[in-house]
Amino acid sequence: MTDAENETRPASIQSVDRALQVLEILAREGQGGVSDIADTLGVHKSTVSRLVSVLEARGFVEQLADRGKYRLGFTLVRLAGATMATRDLGKESRDVCEPLAAEVGETVNLAILEGDRAINITESSGPSGIALRTWVGQSSPAHATSSGKVLLSALTDSELGVALDETLERFTDRTIVGRDALRDELLVIAARGWSAAVEELEEGLNAIAAPVRDHTRDVVAALSISGPSFRLTPDAMELLAPRVREAALEVSRRIGFPG
Repeated sequence: MTDAENETRPASIQSVDRALQVLEILAREGQGGVSDIADTLGVHKSTVSRLVSVLEARGFVEQLADRGKYRLGFTLVRLAGATMATRDLGKESRDVCEPLAAEVGETVNLAILEGDRAINITESSGPSGIALRTWVGQSSPAHATSSGKVLLSALTDSELGVALDETLERFTDRTIVGRDALRDELLVIAARGWSAAVEELEEGLNAIAAPVRDHTRDVVAALSISGPSFRLTPDAMELLAPRVREAALEVSRRIGFPG
């Protein structure tokens, strides 16, 4: 922008523009002093000093321990988080789930945790022609599903105690109904980054899932692949584990996960 253009702009607008430029410089450089920023903007140090003072008071920048240098502050992180929180998780996941379903030939779901239930918010069906009894909006007991176990594995012990009933319902002979046994499996799931359910909710249905994380790195959803047990065998799920984790990571990145 030329000096002539600057002179025709109201002082308040010019100050806002320069403040935004200060933030852009710090974002690009990582840190900077008043003199460095003033040289980059081509303005007097006193101008930058006033701008930085206001930005610091609002938390947009913070001074480093050695003084004289500034970096971006946590107010920007908070604002970014508010923006990411309003993004439609289902919409952001669709472009990942649909190609994955076509690739693996099975049903791909995205689920969130509500109490002790995993609720599907997105579903993409593969071309296998065998329909599974799942659909958007259906809830399933978290302890008996791959998505649910992924979501439960991210809870603290106290949160898990609140989420789960004292008695876990049995659906098949393979359903984990012991709280200690479930906690042990959740620790394994958290460590390896994916979960499997082998005919735990219903006979003939298997599934594998991985966590979806938001900008704070918290687990907010689970991406799963489910299919008939004669096709989605334990060996097949083991081979699919890296692909499920990769897809879940892609969804995570779309909603702000820093990686």
